[in-house]
Amino acid sequence: MNVQIEVPVSKIMTKNLITLDIKEDLAQAEYLFKKHKIRHIPVLKKGKIVGLLSMNDILRISFADGAYREEEDISSSIYEMFTIQQLMIGNLETVTSETTIREVAEILVKREYHSLPVVDKGDLKGMVTTTDIIKFFLSIN
Repeated sequence: MNVQIEVPVSKIMTKNLITLDIKEDLAQAEYLFKKHKIRHIPVLKKGKIVGLLSMNDILRISFADGAYREEEDISSSIYEMFTIQQLMIGNLETVTSETTIREVAEILVKREYHSLPVVDKGDLKGMVTTTDIIKFFLSIN
């Protein structure tokens, strides 16, 4: 067993997060996905995580509407038909900052997730993605 994979996920998680408030709109979400080149955004309500929105959630509703255009000005009527709350994944599975990298990797594989919020005592502390896990494993060899 490799002892390095027993370290807490807090060592590799992203801590400076881009988040959305549940009241924001999908145009703002798409803008943030493109601007920051990310695929998952935690959704907050009164500062607490209530869901997770992925770029794939937006692509599903807007594929026919030309989503993922290169322009930064978004004026898509399809976005006015849905809210972040309707598209986000709620009832999230989360891990704590003390969950080991091994345990996180096992959850990501078993559940076929691409990211997990890291939450301590109800507070969002970070996000860990499959990319974080892959980079970690590449660094230990």
